[in-house]
Formats: sequence, C-alpha cells, structure tokens
Amino acid sequence: MAEQIIVAFEGEGSGVDDLSWGQLDLWMAMRRQNSWLPMGGATPLPAGTTLADVVENLRYLMSRYQTMRTRLRFDDDGRPSQVVSGSGEIALDVVDAGDDDPAETAEALSRRYQETDYDFVTQWPVRMGVVLRAGLPTHLVIILCHLVTDGSGAALMIAELDARVTAPIKGMQPLEQARWQRSPAGVRQNEAALRYWERLLRTIPVRRFAGSDDPRQPRHWRGEFRSLALHLATQAIADRAGMDASPVLMAVYGVALHRMTGINPVVFRPTVNNRFRAGLADVVCTVAESGLCALDVAGAPFPEVLTRTRRAAMTAYKHAYFHPVHLDDLIASVARDRGPDFDIACFYNDRRINTRAASSGPAATPEQIREALSGSQTTFRWTIRQDDPFERLFVHIDDVPDTMQITLFMDTHFVSPGDAEALLYGMEEVAVEAALDLVPHPS
Repeated sequence: MAEQIIVAFEGEGSGVDDLSWGQLDLWMAMRRQNSWLPMGGATPLPAGTTLADVVENLRYLMSRYQTMRTRLRFDDDGRPSQVVSGSGEIALDVVDAGDDDPAETAEALSRRYQETDYDFVTQWPVRMGVVLRAGLPTHLVIILCHLVTDGSGAALMIAELDARVTAPIKGMQPLEQARWQRSPAGVRQNEAALRYWERLLRTIPVRRFAGSDDPRQPRHWRGEFRSLALHLATQAIADRAGMDASPVLMAVYGVALHRMTGINPVVFRPTVNNRFRAGLADVVCTVAESGLCALDVAGAPFPEVLTRTRRAAMTAYKHAYFHPVHLDDLIASVARDRGPDFDIACFYNDRRINTRAASSGPAATPEQIREALSGSQTTFRWTIRQDDPFERLFVHIDDVPDTMQITLFMDTHFVSPGDAEALLYGMEEVAVEAALDLVPHPS
C-alpha cells in the first residue's frame, strides 16, 4: 500500500535564466541518449529513523539547494531555460512493505522511479519514497534527475544533509553562473577554450576507433569490470611516483586504448569537474564538462607516458569550461572539412571521490600484484543491452573501495564487444606490467 505526504518547502533564490554551461552540457547528453539520466537508488535507514525525520530531510533538501527547486521552460524553438522557484510542495511516497521484504520493495520502487518518464516542465527533479515495515521506516529511495547535480555536488549534498549544515550556501548557483558566462570574462573563457579545441580537432587523427567487426542488436551495451590487480598495480605506481592514482589510471587507459585501436595519438574526452574554478568548489549543481585530451603514447616507456599524461590532462582541464552549443557547432564545422568518419565520441570519467586519494597503507608488493592477477579476482560481465543510445565509448571509473570497478558503455557498431572487453583487460595488463617494472622487490 502507498500513501503520500505533501511536504512544503521554501528557500533562498528564484528566477529564470539560460541554462548554465554545465546544465546545458547535461541536457544535450540527455537528448543524445534519450534519457533523463536518473541517479540515486535505495538505501537502508539507520535504526530509530522516524517518518518525521524523512519528511524533514526532504524539506531540507528542497529548501537548501536551488537545483532541487529547478524546472525547465522551453521557448518556441525548443530552447530550454532554468526556472528556479522560491517555494512549493512535493509529495513523499510512503510504501508499506507488508509481508514482503522491505529491501526488495525499496528496489522495486527505485526501478519504478527510474523507468517512469520525467516531465522537465511540471515535475520537481527528485522522486523520494520511504518504505515501512510494521509502521517503521526501513529504507529510503531517492532518485534525482542528473540536472540537479554532478557526482561531486551529490557528495557535498549528502555530507551537508548528514551534518544538517545551516550555514549560508557558498559559491555561484546556476542562475549566477549563467549571468557570469555572458559577461566579458565568461566570453573570454569560452573563446580561449574553443581556440584550444580547434587546434586539436584539426590535427588529431580522424578516427577514434578501428571499426567494429561484430555489430549487434540491440546495438548499445553496458559492461562491468572488476580487478583487484588493476587496483593494486595503479596504487603501487602512484605511491612510487608520489601522486594519487588518477593520472596513473588515465595513462593506463591511454596505453590500453592505443593497443586496442592502433591509433596514435589517442584522443579522448575526460570528464572535468571544474570545481577548481572560482566560485564553483562548493556548489550543488552540474558544472562538469568533457575536455579533450591527446596523448602520444606509441613506443614510450610508461614513466614517460605518465609525464605526458599529466601535462596533457592539465591543459585539457584548463579548457574544459565552455558553451556546449558553441563547441558542437565547432565540431560540426571541423567534421565537414575532415570528412564523414571524423568523431571524438570517446569518453573517460574518473568519478571516484572517496577512493581516489593516495593509499594510507604500504604499497602492494610485486608478489601481491601477481597473486591478485593469477587468482579469480578479475571479473567482467555484460549488464545491459538496449536500443536507446549510449555514447560510442564511455569508460567510468567507479567509487568502489578495495578494488577497481569500471563501468563501460559502448556502441557495438563502432566498438565490438570483444574489443571493449579487451580494452578493460588491457588496462589491467598495462598497469601490472608498469607496476612490476617500477616497484622494486623488498630486499
């Protein structure tokens, strides 16, 4: 049985303006993928949580964060604007599990939330429900439209909710971001980014992939890879180099991509959170965009690849803040000049937050890395096959402790299932080779 509790909320900030660059980038991805890109899921609630606690949590989220109170408006040409409301009401679903398993009831509610179409104009961008057993809350289900926030913003939101932070919101909210992006400073940033992109777009190899010899129907596949050996190897290299594992893993990805495609330099689009920019460090919204990174890896030893990766990544990050429509226009213009095979739909997203820092313990020994490699601690499975499109190749590094989990989305008409799987095992191979070359045996 399900009931609803109507929760009233009121918060600071309201108005109408263009989408910010981060919002617009997500909106364009949603249109390409025919999805509102729901994020979230079901989680158990701490013992003693009351229904009143859940109501107040929802009220807190809606009142504190402008993006939770943001809907869209479309003009006659279909161009979206953000509409931030200062107050309103939202329904909290209350579901009694009865004699069913409350965890299964919560998962079913989560699936229903994610699979039900979302109306960007009339609905708030969050669906929230609580599951009861014998009248007591056991599980929370919360699904957000990705337009609310990116991963870094979501982590901040959760931390502030847990601590019940009441200090004033910091940083530029999307309405203010949109105004800045039209300012002379914003125009200069956009123009500098587009100049960088055009230089690369006109000189990189035309193709990202060698081509698929095994196109499938349904066409678009999702896979999940787990490897303890990759985790230990990248951490060992990072500890040896005195850095966190993020640039190491990006270098590993570049080498594995080159081995899989035979194309050099490898060119991919890393997701850049942009929170190193003034006013964006502590905002709950979408500010991430995909940069463009070109790596010359052919024949280079791994330490040199790592040096090149760090240098290329920093340049890519600097120029990953731009007007997405202007960039799309530039890419289309270059593609007309360079031919129909030109594309840059190869993405890489290290979305770890809690597990990307340097290890606090001793680095893995060569023996431990070899043991992880030879054991049964590397797995791969295909999880989704669908007709709705993914990008041609999108590799996500997941925030999972004590292992390396990678989620891969791909178009089998550009990357075959065999090549996609080989890419992930190839990352493990590259990292282990480099770790065993760089990490000395204990004396």
